[in-house]
Amino acid sequence: MPTQENLSIEKLVYGGEGLARLESKVVFTPFVLPGEKVRAEIGRIKNDLWRGRMLEVAEASPARVTPPCPYFQRCGGCHYQHADYAFQVEQKCLILREVLRRVGKLEFDGKIGAITADPWAYRNRVQLHIENGAIGYFEHGSHKLCAITECPIVSPALNSAISKLQTRLSKTTTTLELFTNETDMQVNVLDRVPQSVYKEFESLGSSAPLEYNGFRVSRNSFFQVNRFLIDRLVECAIGDAQGENSVDLYAGVGLFAVRLAARFRKVAAIESSSSAFRDLEFNVQRSAVPVTAYNTTAEEFLANLKDKRDLILADPPRAGLGKHAVRDLARVQAPRLTIVSCDPATLARDLQGLLAAGYTIEKMTLVDLFPQTFHLETVVHLVHAST
Repeated sequence: MPTQENLSIEKLVYGGEGLARLESKVVFTPFVLPGEKVRAEIGRIKNDLWRGRMLEVAEASPARVTPPCPYFQRCGGCHYQHADYAFQVEQKCLILREVLRRVGKLEFDGKIGAITADPWAYRNRVQLHIENGAIGYFEHGSHKLCAITECPIVSPALNSAISKLQTRLSKTTTTLELFTNETDMQVNVLDRVPQSVYKEFESLGSSAPLEYNGFRVSRNSFFQVNRFLIDRLVECAIGDAQGENSVDLYAGVGLFAVRLAARFRKVAAIESSSSAFRDLEFNVQRSAVPVTAYNTTAEEFLANLKDKRDLILADPPRAGLGKHAVRDLARVQAPRLTIVSCDPATLARDLQGLLAAGYTIEKMTLVDLFPQTFHLETVVHLVHAST
């Protein structure tokens, strides 16, 4: 049975919630900040874990600000609009250290740098849910629609598209993904819809590949979503690395591979997705760079890799590298290894195995690709003891 309690928030944890302790209970509450005292309704999740629903902020943090979005706390897209942006970045660095310590048993004492840009209007891609003509996102922790008229974290072109659709889809229910370079719009309808509705979507753009910063990107191919930080992410990941041979694991459409080719005589780009691989081949051929593309998994490529490469760069999905890739990376012993991670927990797990195999962390940088949310991107540069 839920009860109302006074909570003192100790810290933020990965996932966007604040942690408080109440006798033997650990309580996780969203939309709070460290040091705040709040009144919350709490209920048990399991065992000694409880979740709170904030009712009132009794003592606010100096970092608390007024969220600019009228849908904040109901829409499931953002978690930190109530916090000053500099404070968000500071907290993400602390959360990253805490996850490394808790999951990977890693005490990283070095500085964690931070690369940031405008925290608003940054997204170049958005997935919209449409129910009987209403357009929006799902509410926090549910599949209930939170209808919106605009979104402050998506680009102007995407907000313009949302506005155009507002009065055109009175009976439509579907999911729509939009991707833009601010001039052209790529439209991906994820469900079957009547031809008349499809024509409304086509008025925004087409399902054809989109040209983005010199890369062809098809509708089922992954590409970074922060339009302000794409180049800086690549610069951070590649740094001043150079040499004879390098490998780009989980290469996508070639974002890192094409840039690596300016620094290395040979680049092997590994991508398992058929859509992204076709884009990768196209982008490599068009750029006329010394990149060889392989349509296989990172695990399969590494398992068959016998010779040492000067640099291996890996940008895995949220699931991380995994034990098989870590095992083979430990065997190959590339002098330099760079991991671009979108999940600190799987990063911590992977780093634990790599450090045990003789790697050390040379540099770690938080690249804040997802302002106003708990998500964070980390670039880790490692060197092997044999270097």
